[in-house]
Amino acid sequence: MVQGWWGRWRTAGGALLRVILVWAVSTLTMLVLAGILPDFRLQSGDGDSFTRIALTAAWGAGAFGVLTALVWPVVVRALLLVPALVLGLLVFFLNGSLLLLAMDLIPDGRGEAAPETAVVVAAVMSAVASATSTALAVRDDEAYGRRLYRLADRRRRRLRGRTAAEAGVEVTPGLLFLQLDGVGYGVLREAAAAGVMPTVADWLDRTHRIAPWRTDWSSQTGASQLGLLHGSNFDVPAFRWYEKETGEVMVCNRPASAERLQRRAVKRAGHGGLLTRDGASRGNLFSGGADQLALVLSVSARRGRGNRSRAGYFAYFSDPANAVRTALSFVAEVVRETVQALRARRRGGTGPRVARGLPYPFIRAFATVVERDVVVAAVIGDMLAGRAAVYADLVAYDEVAHHSGPRGRDTDQVLARLDRSLALLARVAEHAPRPYRIVLLSDHGQSPGETFLGRYGLRLKDLVRAGCGLPVSRRAGRTHSGAEARAAVRAALHRPVEEEPQEEAREQPASDPVVLASGNLGLVSFPDVPGRAGREWIDRAHPALLPTLANHPGIGFLLVDGVVLGPGGASARLSVPGEAEELLAAYGPGAAEAVRRTDSFPHVADIMVNSAYDPATGTVHAFEEQIGSHGGLGGEQGTAFLMWPAGLRDPEPGLVGAEQVHRVLRGWLAETARPAGTAPSAVVEDPRPERVADATFPSGQVLAQDENR
Repeated sequence: MVQGWWGRWRTAGGALLRVILVWAVSTLTMLVLAGILPDFRLQSGDGDSFTRIALTAAWGAGAFGVLTALVWPVVVRALLLVPALVLGLLVFFLNGSLLLLAMDLIPDGRGEAAPETAVVVAAVMSAVASATSTALAVRDDEAYGRRLYRLADRRRRRLRGRTAAEAGVEVTPGLLFLQLDGVGYGVLREAAAAGVMPTVADWLDRTHRIAPWRTDWSSQTGASQLGLLHGSNFDVPAFRWYEKETGEVMVCNRPASAERLQRRAVKRAGHGGLLTRDGASRGNLFSGGADQLALVLSVSARRGRGNRSRAGYFAYFSDPANAVRTALSFVAEVVRETVQALRARRRGGTGPRVARGLPYPFIRAFATVVERDVVVAAVIGDMLAGRAAVYADLVAYDEVAHHSGPRGRDTDQVLARLDRSLALLARVAEHAPRPYRIVLLSDHGQSPGETFLGRYGLRLKDLVRAGCGLPVSRRAGRTHSGAEARAAVRAALHRPVEEEPQEEAREQPASDPVVLASGNLGLVSFPDVPGRAGREWIDRAHPALLPTLANHPGIGFLLVDGVVLGPGGASARLSVPGEAEELLAAYGPGAAEAVRRTDSFPHVADIMVNSAYDPATGTVHAFEEQIGSHGGLGGEQGTAFLMWPAGLRDPEPGLVGAEQVHRVLRGWLAETARPAGTAPSAVVEDPRPERVADATFPSGQVLAQDENR
């Protein structure tokens, strides 16, 4: 009893000491800023002694800290309809307003600051207070653990009824699925072996197993994640495709298209998705059936307070220290990208390059800093809330690899920071109210190579128009990248619709072909032809088109009405066993079967175009502005990875397609839902309610990622 009493006093004393230290550091920071900034003063017009100035600073720092703790969450919650990125900027002005209010609370009017100066002072003080608090917690592992336990216990008390432990039922483990977007099997193994990702290397040595899995022909996030989360990616032929019956271009990272694709997948699969039981979906294109959503594109087009996808932004930015830290890291990442782009330009002809000017540095910073921080914070909250299943997508590597290539210094730095995020999540999992098993996976890899435009001086659209005898612009335009981060930025700004492909399809004459790009996969559709155009019609209407495409050195093969066409008049019917396998042998095992499956889709394009592939170098030619690309066949883009704890049942070797991987993930969910020794038919569910409020992570803990190291 004495020991328990002493422990409580020791805990309270330690917490009080940390508050005093943070207050002291904040006071010192305010004094320094008052001495540096001309429009910020802490003394009367007649002058004061240093002691009086110090007391004024202490009063101001204390008032600012109290206002930040009490008022800030209420203010942010009242701004639910403000676009998320606008909120990130508004954070500074709101923080400055709180500082001005704190100055007004100083007795005798000794505190005064210009509005623009108040913004700077508030930002610096929030950053310093957050860094100090985190440093104290990191140096005191017991304090860090107590804080996590206290948060977990607070969330348990919010639940209705008794917890599983209180009910005498064994708590089943939760599953955390972390998708490293675009990280191929080979890239992950190399990064672990080279020490770039020490956390992953340690898991592979001690606790986890890994296996590659082969994607579908459409090796991109839209098709893969739809299959992974909802169990069906049928009729998703590419990242973009034209649907003749509606005259619309479907784009996987457009919210309206993502919502429609999710509805189709749910109907075909016959279930809501992977995360329907107490699940959370974070940073994904699709919800997976989860009720807890943050940064989920398929629901981001919804306006108003019902749009729960954006709740992750507000949960994160409700702490001004998070906003300040992320903003500073955002600026650092923009600078880092600018320096790396200049370095790549100086290298000149040593490798392929694409344009990396505005707005790309900001899109990259959003993917590698803002989205990562918000997603990681949301996942931490999910684990502390004890949710049964969490699926989160970290897109940083994919975005950088598109412009820098799949391997190199740029991508190694991103992989290292992702590895630190994994280490942080693993550390938090140790303090969660239920054990967690962490599964790592990817949706596809990336293949390097010079763009089709850079290598041959024209776009695929130009080549198609020339083959059709249509006029071609003398000035080759660029096909913009469709990376997932761009959609996330648009959604955060309340501008979620990618209009360019849709506008092009509407503005051109109905007789002109619609040409779309998806990495190194191209699609050609004839809007004025009902249904799928046959080869006979194409040869009659445009006799030069198919030979022009098939014999171009930058194109590997075509799919036209069940027939694969290659260079030099090569042809293979998919209905004849072995023909397509022989023609597509260079693209690896399973290539013919992937093409055969796509040929069965109702919305397959009239002509599917796959770029050339060099097996010796592993390079392809993207029809978009990407030197690291995915979306078609050829190279490492089609080899993703699945990495799981050794305690879970091993999947069958040779996984093919996202739908097969989905079945493995569902099997693991069923496996972990059973207490040890329970037969499959006698599953005992965790009696806690499935829906709990979004949990936020306390100030400073995400800072432990140390993103700028």
